[in-house]
Amino acid sequence: MYGLKLQHVENTNPYEELVKLFLLPSQYQIFTDHDDPVPEGTETFSYQGDKDLLKQQLYHALAQRTGKRPKWGILTGIRPVKLAGELYDKLGSLEKVQEHLVKTYLLETGKAQLICDIYQYQKQQLGRPKVNSAGVYIGIPFCPTRCLYCSFTSNQKGPEEIQRYLTALFQEIRFVGAQMEDNGLETESLYIGGGTPTTLTATELADLLALIRDSFDLSQLKEFTVEAGRPDTITPEKLQTLKAFGARRISINPQTMHDATLERIGRSHTAEQTRQAFQMAHEAGIPVINADLIAGLPGESPKEFQTSLDQVLELGANNITVHTLAVKRSSRLKELDENFHYRQPEQTEEMLDRAGATLRGRNYKPYYLYRQKHTAGSTENMGYCRDDTLSLYNVRIMEEAQSIIALGAGGITKVYYPEENRLERVPNVSNYEIYIERIEEMLERKRRNLFRR
Repeated sequence: MYGLKLQHVENTNPYEELVKLFLLPSQYQIFTDHDDPVPEGTETFSYQGDKDLLKQQLYHALAQRTGKRPKWGILTGIRPVKLAGELYDKLGSLEKVQEHLVKTYLLETGKAQLICDIYQYQKQQLGRPKVNSAGVYIGIPFCPTRCLYCSFTSNQKGPEEIQRYLTALFQEIRFVGAQMEDNGLETESLYIGGGTPTTLTATELADLLALIRDSFDLSQLKEFTVEAGRPDTITPEKLQTLKAFGARRISINPQTMHDATLERIGRSHTAEQTRQAFQMAHEAGIPVINADLIAGLPGESPKEFQTSLDQVLELGANNITVHTLAVKRSSRLKELDENFHYRQPEQTEEMLDRAGATLRGRNYKPYYLYRQKHTAGSTENMGYCRDDTLSLYNVRIMEEAQSIIALGAGGITKVYYPEENRLERVPNVSNYEIYIERIEEMLERKRRNLFRR
């Protein structure tokens, strides 16, 4: 057991997240000034008014003790590209930003260069959002099955419950659309996610999309995405419905192209159904298709991951998002094996390196990056695109310079205050049944905290 005493520190959480990059929770214990006495051999670190300096001291001490040098240095936040942008505004050049990231945050040079490149690409292609613009997210919290690693709002319910939910959601859509018009807010991007929105029938999808069209002013809309994440929920009729109502980007998310892994992680579809879904989407004329893959799934080798990537490329996805498996707090995986991510950092990094090399070699550019806690090797999730088909919504939600208005169970609205460059969260409840019961309260939260006219 390794003991660390943090002097003059009240909140140890930011430092503990860094320690977890080096040691299992069972391998260390953190003490503060309130703990007396501390075990003999405990190493002391003193906070002197600079959190980054204390993190640097911890990083160097732990690197020396374990032999590990995490490539993201002392960064434990999920938005490195946003940090690069903030530093650029202060320092005035990307060269200085990269130097600062390496010197102050101890990033590997390649990671510092990566996030500077992504920041520059985003600004060149998308620019800054208009002050009166917003992204709109609409959540459909239903899926055919619950994946092993899932921590999202996801329910397996029949038609009657889905209809009850839609009745409440439609009420919120009408309210938000009217309030956005009254407050002069434009919809820049529209994202229907979940769960799996294509769990709905074609008729339900048509009713939902018709109401959105009638409730929101979409004249300034730049992007309309619908997650069709489960290939087994996709039909030609649903795809034609999406296209007819203006959806130009969908996500078909195989996660892997190996049937044994799909069964292991609780997906109810097969690799062949993924192939069929892509064929249907191409025949429907959907111009932008994203595919999610996950590096580090249980039982998969780098070779198997590469096979999945190669197959998805052949299927014609022009957006590919490579996720790293994260052991999340409310997932079944954490209940089964909370330390799963500690045992395979090297092979997960190999998967990500292979993916990057393969995708760049096929003219895909990294355009979007975020990080999560408890991933193998403390790595990252990265979106790649071909032909400059960046996902506007994905970029906006990570740069946090625009209000994102979230509707439905589990939706968390983020209200942006440009004068202060800060966000304020306005959450809906996660449980869909409670959402239905308390829909009036959800509307009142938005009225008070988002729409103030």
